[in-house]
Amino acid sequence: MSHSPKVAVVILNWNGQKYLEQFLPFVLATSYYNLEVVVADNGSTDNSISFLHNTYPAIRIICFKKNFGFAKGYNEALKQVQADYYVILNSDVEVQSNWLTPMVELLENNKSIAVCQPKILSFTNKNMFEYAGAAGGWLDKYGYPFAKGRIFDICEEDKGQYDQCEPIFWASGAALFIRSSVFHEVKGFDEYFFAHQEEIDMCWRIQLAGYKIYSCPVAIVYHVGGGTLPRGNSLKTYLNFRNNRIMLSKNLPFRKKLWIVPARNFLDALSAWKGLLSGDGGYFIAIVRSHLAYTKWWLFYQGKSVFPENRKADLSGYTKKNMIWQHFVKKKKHFDEIMNETK
Repeated sequence: MSHSPKVAVVILNWNGQKYLEQFLPFVLATSYYNLEVVVADNGSTDNSISFLHNTYPAIRIICFKKNFGFAKGYNEALKQVQADYYVILNSDVEVQSNWLTPMVELLENNKSIAVCQPKILSFTNKNMFEYAGAAGGWLDKYGYPFAKGRIFDICEEDKGQYDQCEPIFWASGAALFIRSSVFHEVKGFDEYFFAHQEEIDMCWRIQLAGYKIYSCPVAIVYHVGGGTLPRGNSLKTYLNFRNNRIMLSKNLPFRKKLWIVPARNFLDALSAWKGLLSGDGGYFIAIVRSHLAYTKWWLFYQGKSVFPENRKADLSGYTKKNMIWQHFVKKKKHFDEIMNETK
């Protein structure tokens, strides 16, 4: 490339000093030269800020006085960052030195692509896909997110089976590469979400604005996962169920919304009762709370959310298959065996 666009890697930190100590050196060793590394601190109460000042005085730090969550934290931080591309990167991610160049080249060579993600493997088992995005996110017709290499809680071994650079529905917020102009065009993340599935919602709105989301598996990162809220945490369950239904209500066409949202009510209720009957009362309560919170949003707080402004495009990375049926009834565990099924 005759001109190397500026890339800003922005790490949102909340009490993550141990991750900054462990993984920031890898980010700083990135071979791409037109790079700025920014740490946005979400009101940490540990020694993250003093550690950064003492160890990496040249790194730019944006400090917030309180924890804004993932969505508002990034929105506020990226208002203060000037670059051609942003990388939204979790603090618990190990990157390779050449991870950025393939993603820059992909978007520079195809102006219709607004977002891409690297292949995300597990830090603790580096031949396995990691939960948060794997080789690229998809969505089923009821709004259940899954990924190439991860169906619900089942992560596959990486055998090169998803090494195609191709359109997907959503890119993982653990390592999301995006045109800065498009991030601001679609008004960034929906701050009402606070955390969880805000990247899926934003990618949906970006697709509806006429852009594409891609996987870029030649770029590879390793993600610890569960660094802030581990899977199984009741707050995470609450946010996932609440935000998913808000996302459906915002982005689905009106006709589809009329039957898909009630269908999700029923499927969520089944999941809640299954949890309760298996002894997980916390899971049951989290889903009930999420439905009450969704109703509250629908009645009073829709004005606080970011809605899509247009609907120009067909959606990539979307399937009419029911992943609940495919996984829990038909016992399918792998992306390719589900998607290659003819019936």
